[in-house]
Amino acid sequence: MLRQFAGSVAFTLVALIAALAYGWLDTGSPAATAGFAWIVIVLAVLEISLSFDNAVVNAAVLADMDAVWQRRFLTWGMLIAVFGMRVVFPLAIVALAAGLGPVDALVLSLTEPARYEAIVSSAHGAIAGFGGAFLLLVGLGYFLDEDKAVHWLGWIERPLATFGQIRALAIALVLGLLMLIARTLPGHEALVFVEAGLGGIVAHVAVEAIGTLLESHEAARRAAGVMIRSGLGGFIYLNVLDSSFSFDGVIGAFALSNNMVIIALGLSVGAMFVRSITLLLVRQGTLAQYRFLEHGAFWAIIALGLIMLASARIAIPETITGLIGAVLIGLSLWASRRTA
Repeated sequence: MLRQFAGSVAFTLVALIAALAYGWLDTGSPAATAGFAWIVIVLAVLEISLSFDNAVVNAAVLADMDAVWQRRFLTWGMLIAVFGMRVVFPLAIVALAAGLGPVDALVLSLTEPARYEAIVSSAHGAIAGFGGAFLLLVGLGYFLDEDKAVHWLGWIERPLATFGQIRALAIALVLGLLMLIARTLPGHEALVFVEAGLGGIVAHVAVEAIGTLLESHEAARRAAGVMIRSGLGGFIYLNVLDSSFSFDGVIGAFALSNNMVIIALGLSVGAMFVRSITLLLVRQGTLAQYRFLEHGAFWAIIALGLIMLASARIAIPETITGLIGAVLIGLSLWASRRTA
């Protein structure tokens, strides 16, 4: 088990050293420098608590992927998760919202952190619409499956499986929620929220379509006697899903710091540990051993999607988000042990 976390521990040490060096160069104060390192640790814990359900879902998809694509997700995907979502994504928001170039956005993040935070926070409605819609479709897609035979919360999961016969039901439900929430928002905010939500729906449909096309291609090659599993569809799906999970962590990080360097270091450490947890779940066959753990993770995804959508209207602390996910996964783990 310890070997799975060796890379994450090494990365954490490097990140803490970088935070201490940056803090000393930026402030020259021992107390402020120590404070920077402490915030990195707290942000890492926040990211892990918010993303444990992500690790479970990732493990469920990775378990069916070819070993080559598993490694690619855990390496190339790590670059996307750390550099793409924790550094490039906030800078892209600032560049688009403020009409700045990439370099100017980077300079703004380093020289005017308060303004940088304000611009990123102002885009919360769009982020909530896109991420909430995408995650809700992921969660509902798991339960709206007429072929699903194993149920944890049977009183609700069995009817949902039956309703899985209704095509595009999940999309209709998400569209209905988007419209309901949009009616409570001011005109421009409502438009941005709905447009972003539609973008999340389109992204989910596109990813599913790509996966279906690749699976068809793969089946044809197997029929021709070529034994190969590309895993590309799963790779794309996992990275989009992983990015959606990152939205709340990136936005919530500004509650602790508006320093882009410290936020990137802290969230990256958390992302590394989430990858290690994912790998541990896959290699130890934990999902097969605990039959309801996956159910708990997908209920947590639905809860996170609903919270993200609702957060466009009301402020919801990240501690509540993390607690709901932890409780659902904990209960599913307990139920699995009882029925083992």
